[in-house]
Amino acid sequence: MSLKNTIDFLAHLPKMNGFSGLEGIGGAAEAASPLTETADFGANPGNLRMLSFIPEGLSQRIPLVVVLHGCTQTAAGYDVGAGWSALAQRYGFGLLMPEQKRANNPNACFNWFVPEDIHRDHGEAGSIRQMVEHLTQHHDIDRARIFVTGLSAGGAMAAVMLATYPDVFAGGAVIAGLPYGVATNVRAALKEMRHPTHLPAHQLGDLVRKASAHRGPWPKLSVWQGTADRTVHPGNADALIEQWLDLHGLPETPMAERKVDGFPHKVWWNSSGEPTVESYTITDMAHGTPLGLSNDEPYGVAGPYLLDAGISSSYHIATFFGLTGRIHQRKALTKPAAKPEREAATAEPQAAKAKARSSAGARAGQGPRDRRGIDVNAVITRALTAAGLMK
Repeated sequence: MSLKNTIDFLAHLPKMNGFSGLEGIGGAAEAASPLTETADFGANPGNLRMLSFIPEGLSQRIPLVVVLHGCTQTAAGYDVGAGWSALAQRYGFGLLMPEQKRANNPNACFNWFVPEDIHRDHGEAGSIRQMVEHLTQHHDIDRARIFVTGLSAGGAMAAVMLATYPDVFAGGAVIAGLPYGVATNVRAALKEMRHPTHLPAHQLGDLVRKASAHRGPWPKLSVWQGTADRTVHPGNADALIEQWLDLHGLPETPMAERKVDGFPHKVWWNSSGEPTVESYTITDMAHGTPLGLSNDEPYGVAGPYLLDAGISSSYHIATFFGLTGRIHQRKALTKPAAKPEREAATAEPQAAKAKARSSAGARAGQGPRDRRGIDVNAVITRALTAAGLMK
């Protein structure tokens, strides 16, 4: 990539130095989220924080969902923003939300492109695996129903966990992420974010097959992508789907296509008729997690990179994991009596969703940039750091 192309690319990256979700509202997310921290869960080779939530009153083995936040976000901010603890309480499953430390990445991104963090039993992947094991040993977790999902860098790290621990996870969901193994340094990460890989499906599948000694069966996968995403090119969703279709030995053509809440949904199922790979294409949505009502229940709070798109990705992902068939507690978690001003300002009326979807998507994650009097090297360094691509 030439210097000019690098600068042009960096100029189109979203500003990432502001708060995301509920991180920047003075601890309101921490107050609203039921997550609690566990300090001692293992050797922690990736130096991550462990936060989790296990609903009370559960009398049988429960599923576990690992949720990985995006850049600039906190675990609590993404929990409240995407509505995961409300879903865990309502449907009775455990929640693990690892949190990045700024000592590892100044923009709080999971290091999905750093070799020592994306191999089995090493770095950040190893830390997340130790958290999962700690919860299974201290709670009645069903080892056959452990899942992982994430947004952006968290989505790419969710793909890392599926590739490196396919024997641990029954399924996963990636929102605005990338395939496993396509980038192992900053230059490659920049390239893949803007220009997705052209590797054929079998070579993409080989990247996963080489990540562990596992030879199947493979976890199932749900892929979510906005068509107006200027941070992670939508072609990465296509490459991720190809990677997992190859692993499952499934054809490129989906078995079923329909619209869910107005958005294209494709499904591939296995020989037993079970949904194995699916994709959601969120028309006109920019970089972020899609939010919306499900069964008249609101899950999540809109904000930067938490987009009121008219469809609840968290609910549909939980359904894909098989977690929404039985209600544990009919009412969701009690919300704070008063919404923080910024939270209230970002929420959009339900009646305006369809009209606002395109403009909200186009605006999300973008901001003005002043190029006058710049030091080229300083700009590149700051942009790489802001994008989470340089420690």
